[in-house]
Amino acid sequence: MAKYFGTENGSVETGAKVVILGFLIAVLFLVYALKLFSLQVVEGAQYRKQAQTISSQVRTIDAQRGEIFDRNATMPMVINTDSFAVDLIPAEIPIGHYDSVASRLASYLGISKNEIDKRVPKNLRRSYTALEVRSNVPFSVISNIAENATDLPGVSWRNKPIRNYVETGSIAHVVGYVGDITNEEIKAMYNIADEKGRKVYSNKSVVGKTGIEKQYDLRLQGIQGRESRTIDARGRILSDKPIIEPPQMGKNLVLTIDMRIQELAEKALGERIGAAVVLRPSDGEILAMVSYPFYDQNLFNDDNAASQYNKLAEDKNRPLLNRVVNAAYPPASTFKIIMSTAMLAEKAFSSAKDIECTGRVDYGNRIFHCHQKWGHGYLNMKDALAQSCDVYYWVVGRDYLGVDKISSYAKEFGFGESLNIDLPAQQAGFVPTAPWKERKYHQKWLGGDTMNMSIGQGYTLVTPLHIANMVAMVTNEGKIYRPHLLKEVRDPATNEVIEEIKPEILHESNIDESVWREVQNAMRYTITDGTPAFPLNNKVVQIAGKTGTAEVGSIDHWHSWMACYAPFNAPREEQVVVVVLVEAANEWEWWAPYATNIIFQGIFANQTYEEAVEALPASVRSVIKDRKRARGRAE
Repeated sequence: MAKYFGTENGSVETGAKVVILGFLIAVLFLVYALKLFSLQVVEGAQYRKQAQTISSQVRTIDAQRGEIFDRNATMPMVINTDSFAVDLIPAEIPIGHYDSVASRLASYLGISKNEIDKRVPKNLRRSYTALEVRSNVPFSVISNIAENATDLPGVSWRNKPIRNYVETGSIAHVVGYVGDITNEEIKAMYNIADEKGRKVYSNKSVVGKTGIEKQYDLRLQGIQGRESRTIDARGRILSDKPIIEPPQMGKNLVLTIDMRIQELAEKALGERIGAAVVLRPSDGEILAMVSYPFYDQNLFNDDNAASQYNKLAEDKNRPLLNRVVNAAYPPASTFKIIMSTAMLAEKAFSSAKDIECTGRVDYGNRIFHCHQKWGHGYLNMKDALAQSCDVYYWVVGRDYLGVDKISSYAKEFGFGESLNIDLPAQQAGFVPTAPWKERKYHQKWLGGDTMNMSIGQGYTLVTPLHIANMVAMVTNEGKIYRPHLLKEVRDPATNEVIEEIKPEILHESNIDESVWREVQNAMRYTITDGTPAFPLNNKVVQIAGKTGTAEVGSIDHWHSWMACYAPFNAPREEQVVVVVLVEAANEWEWWAPYATNIIFQGIFANQTYEEAVEALPASVRSVIKDRKRARGRAE
């Protein structure tokens, strides 16, 4: 009986164990089933997306920027040169090995480990984002890195073309330069897309920083290509051939600049702080734009770009400043062109009537001295403009025009407004009014203020481009065209013209053409019989224009202006405006008229600077050479 019961109890215990075991197996199976269901159904879409991401490795291929040509479109001024950039993905470096990998990479790149640490800060040491640690790396260094790739986990390289500025010198202020995109720039431009909806800018983009490079960056950018390969979860390549979507080069730009004239104007100005601009008045095309001092854009091609920029920015002579459009000066006696136009258009004072210049005007508690202290005698308008008589224009401005009309005509010529040239930055200049002075200084506008304004002194400020447009308005008899630097946009593959810039009227005046003709004749008479008759003696072309000498600070500190056009009385399409400014920072030598004559000689005789100087009349050539030797001794 005991045996029987023992057996029976044993069977019960065994059966219970089987039931428990079965239950556990069922539970385990259920858990696996639920997990499998979750993986395949609930989380399936997520994992399929991850699997696709892992299995398709995409690498961007940088697009080359469009090239930039001068108006002749033969040889590019700006091209692209193949170069490489080295990237580091910190998270791909085994934990604890960052310092050793960074040290080895630094030795290959010829830099200190600290430079890599700056590019890879500690808060990004576990990031899967590729961080650029060096650009402009030669192929020999890349080969060395490739041979030792097993010791450099997380290190990769890519082709990154660099900008090669073939033409340097004064053209730097026109063309500008490029640099790596900043965080602020990427935030502003991140959503910009091309016509197919593809984003143009990324955190590795190179963008224009100044000049044409910045103004037309979107046209120059191009579209990045893509290279995709199939890989497994460990990153091993599974596909034999990559799928490549080639990059598209940016559009080529043809500028209005004529490099022959640019070089001519650059040499004519010489190493004098100042500016020169050559403009076609009939359509607003800029043929030359010179600002001295200038800089070499190729300095910004390496990783020391920031220090190079700081060095230039701290230079007291401000080589980064484009003085043609971004620096404002008193217009001095060039303003007398506007005064003459206003006087004639308003019929305020007869141009045939004389005003006596005794060399001074007593007004209030001040004595205003003409630049010729013993006086010019009796002068009509033509003689007053030719001799640049201050007394004549003081009287006309104070007694016959007044500040309101003078300000109105200055604005009619485009003063005090942006000229909308296709550059990213420009000065609007300034034209004062009586209410402005009362608001700013809490002082009443006085007759002395009007007298100062009448000869281009006082509060009025203009850029050299404003003066060029002023002369253009006279030659065009009331029209100003928007000055521009872009002439054409071309396809880089076919050289086909995609876009051609048409002349655009910026302002049109209702002043009678007889007024313009009289002012033109007076400007021609100024060159033949006035103050600049000697330095502008030229047998190749007839010139019309006006000098200007702006007093700056203390006595004997003067800006020297020359504003001209030629050929006089030729069809407008053949005429060219030249404006030269030499700042008071230079040793005084009244150089602007001589530089202007050299530029006109070179343009119309198709000569280089050296040939133009030799072709000028012997007396003028002698002065130019003497002043060149004097500068050489001073330097």
